Amino acid sequence: MRVVIQRVKHASVTIEGKVFSSVAAGLLVLVGVEEADTTEDTEWLCSKITGLRVFDDEAGVMNLSVKETGGEVLLVSQFTLHAAVKKGNRPSYIRAARPETAIPRYNEMIRLLSAALGKPVATGSFGADMQVELLNDGPVTIWMDSKNRE
Repeated sequence: MRVVIQRVKHASVTIEGKVFSSVAAGLLVLVGVEEADTTEDTEWLCSKITGLRVFDDEAGVMNLSVKETGGEVLLVSQFTLHAAVKKGNRPSYIRAARPETAIPRYNEMIRLLSAALGKPVATGSFGADMQVELLNDGPVTIWMDSKNRE
Protein backbone atom coordinates (compact mmCIF):
# COMPACT_ATOMS: atom_id res chain seq x y z
CA MET A 1 0.00 0.00 0.00
CA ARG A 2 1.39 3.37 -0.95
CA VAL A 3 0.37 6.81 0.25
CA VAL A 4 1.27 10.37 -0.57
CA ILE A 5 0.51 12.62 2.40
CA GLN A 6 0.25 16.37 1.98
CA ARG A 7 -0.20 18.87 4.79
CA VAL A 8 -2.90 21.22 3.55
CA LYS A 9 -4.59 24.48 4.47
CA HIS A 10 -7.65 23.05 2.68
CA ALA A 11 -8.46 20.35 0.13
CA SER A 12 -11.49 19.15 -1.79
CA VAL A 13 -12.72 16.53 -4.23
CA THR A 14 -15.05 17.52 -7.04
CA ILE A 15 -16.99 14.97 -9.08
CA GLU A 16 -19.07 15.94 -12.12
CA GLY A 17 -18.74 19.62 -11.27
CA LYS A 18 -19.96 19.30 -7.66
CA VAL A 19 -17.87 19.33 -4.51
CA PHE A 20 -18.09 15.79 -3.15
CA SER A 21 -16.09 16.40 0.04
CA SER A 22 -13.71 18.92 1.53
CA VAL A 23 -11.52 19.55 4.56
CA ALA A 24 -10.02 22.56 6.25
CA ALA A 25 -6.49 22.37 7.70
CA GLY A 26 -5.15 18.84 7.96
CA LEU A 27 -3.93 16.13 5.61
CA LEU A 28 -4.76 15.06 2.09
CA VAL A 29 -3.87 11.38 1.75
CA LEU A 30 -3.72 9.73 -1.66
CA VAL A 31 -3.72 5.93 -1.30
CA GLY A 32 -2.90 3.18 -3.78
CA VAL A 33 -3.67 -0.44 -2.97
CA GLU A 34 -1.91 -3.46 -4.45
CA GLU A 35 -3.08 -7.09 -4.48
CA ALA A 36 -0.57 -8.20 -1.82
CA ASP A 37 -1.73 -5.65 0.78
CA THR A 38 -3.10 -6.94 4.07
CA THR A 39 -4.79 -5.55 7.16
CA GLU A 40 -1.30 -5.25 8.67
CA ASP A 41 -0.32 -2.82 5.88
CA THR A 42 -3.46 -0.76 6.47
CA GLU A 43 -2.98 -0.66 10.24
CA TRP A 44 0.69 0.33 9.93
CA LEU A 45 -0.06 3.18 7.52
CA CYS A 46 -3.02 4.48 9.56
CA SER A 47 -0.84 4.56 12.66
CA LYS A 48 1.89 6.44 10.79
CA ILE A 49 -0.55 8.90 9.20
CA THR A 50 -2.31 9.83 12.44
CA GLY A 51 0.96 10.02 14.41
CA LEU A 52 3.07 11.83 11.80
CA ARG A 53 4.45 14.99 13.43
CA VAL A 54 4.22 17.51 10.59
CA PHE A 55 2.28 20.35 12.23
CA ASP A 56 3.91 23.25 14.04
CA ASP A 57 3.88 23.53 17.80
CA GLU A 58 3.86 26.88 19.64
CA ALA A 59 7.59 27.29 18.90
CA GLY A 60 7.06 26.85 15.16
CA VAL A 61 8.64 23.38 15.12
CA MET A 62 6.97 20.47 13.28
CA ASN A 63 6.22 18.50 16.42
CA LEU A 64 2.46 17.82 16.38
CA SER A 65 0.32 15.23 14.61
CA VAL A 66 -3.01 15.70 12.86
CA LYS A 67 -4.59 13.95 15.82
CA GLU A 68 -3.03 16.40 18.30
CA THR A 69 -4.06 19.46 16.29
CA GLY A 70 -7.61 18.26 15.66
CA GLY A 71 -6.97 18.54 11.92
CA GLU A 72 -9.04 16.85 9.26
CA VAL A 73 -8.13 14.10 6.80
CA LEU A 74 -9.26 13.71 3.20
CA LEU A 75 -8.54 10.17 1.88
CA VAL A 76 -8.58 9.67 -1.89
CA SER A 77 -7.98 6.36 -3.71
CA GLN A 78 -5.39 6.62 -6.47
CA PHE A 79 -4.34 3.44 -8.28
CA THR A 80 -1.76 5.39 -10.31
CA LEU A 81 0.54 5.39 -7.25
CA HIS A 82 1.47 1.86 -8.34
CA ALA A 83 2.45 2.89 -11.87
CA ALA A 84 5.45 1.02 -13.24
CA VAL A 85 7.47 3.12 -15.66
CA LYS A 86 10.57 0.96 -16.11
CA LYS A 87 9.88 0.21 -19.77
CA GLY A 88 8.73 2.75 -22.31
CA ASN A 89 6.65 5.83 -21.64
CA ARG A 90 3.25 4.31 -20.99
CA PRO A 91 2.79 3.46 -17.30
CA SER A 92 1.71 -0.05 -16.40
CA TYR A 93 -0.73 -0.48 -13.52
CA ILE A 94 -0.35 -4.25 -13.20
CA ARG A 95 0.53 -3.97 -9.47
CA ALA A 96 -2.56 -1.94 -8.60
CA ALA A 97 -5.25 -4.03 -6.92
CA ARG A 98 -8.46 -4.81 -8.73
CA PRO A 99 -11.59 -3.19 -7.24
CA GLU A 100 -12.71 -6.37 -5.47
CA THR A 101 -9.49 -6.20 -3.41
CA ALA A 102 -8.92 -2.45 -3.31
CA ILE A 103 -12.40 -1.31 -2.21
CA PRO A 104 -12.48 -3.36 1.03
CA ARG A 105 -8.92 -2.22 1.85
CA TYR A 106 -9.86 1.42 1.15
CA ASN A 107 -12.97 1.10 3.35
CA GLU A 108 -10.85 -0.48 6.08
CA MET A 109 -8.50 2.51 5.93
CA ILE A 110 -11.42 4.93 6.23
CA ARG A 111 -12.70 3.04 9.28
CA LEU A 112 -9.28 2.85 10.98
CA LEU A 113 -8.42 6.51 10.36
CA SER A 114 -11.83 7.65 11.60
CA ALA A 115 -11.47 5.55 14.75
CA ALA A 116 -7.96 6.84 15.43
CA LEU A 117 -8.98 10.48 14.92
CA GLY A 118 -12.29 10.15 16.74
CA LYS A 119 -14.18 11.75 13.85
CA PRO A 120 -15.21 11.01 10.27
CA VAL A 121 -12.66 11.10 7.48
CA ALA A 122 -13.61 12.87 4.25
CA THR A 123 -13.20 10.74 1.12
CA GLY A 124 -13.26 10.71 -2.61
CA SER A 125 -15.41 8.21 -4.50
CA PHE A 126 -13.59 5.01 -5.43
CA GLY A 127 -13.20 4.68 -9.20
CA ALA A 128 -14.76 8.05 -10.00
CA ASP A 129 -13.21 10.70 -12.24
CA MET A 130 -12.24 13.16 -9.51
CA GLN A 131 -10.70 16.59 -9.49
CA VAL A 132 -8.63 17.07 -6.35
CA GLU A 133 -7.84 20.62 -5.31
CA LEU A 134 -5.53 21.53 -2.45
CA LEU A 135 -3.45 24.26 -0.93
CA ASN A 136 -0.29 22.46 0.17
CA ASP A 137 0.96 23.96 3.43
CA GLY A 138 4.73 24.28 3.66
CA PRO A 139 4.88 22.55 1.26
CA VAL A 140 4.96 19.31 3.22
CA THR A 141 4.63 16.15 1.12
CA ILE A 142 5.61 12.68 2.33
CA TRP A 143 5.55 9.37 0.46
CA MET A 144 5.27 6.03 2.28
CA ASP A 145 5.05 2.42 1.15
CA SER A 146 4.00 -0.28 3.61
CA LYS A 147 6.28 -2.73 1.80
CA ASN A 148 9.30 -0.43 2.28
CA ARG A 149 9.11 0.74 5.89
CA GLU A 150 12.06 3.12 6.07
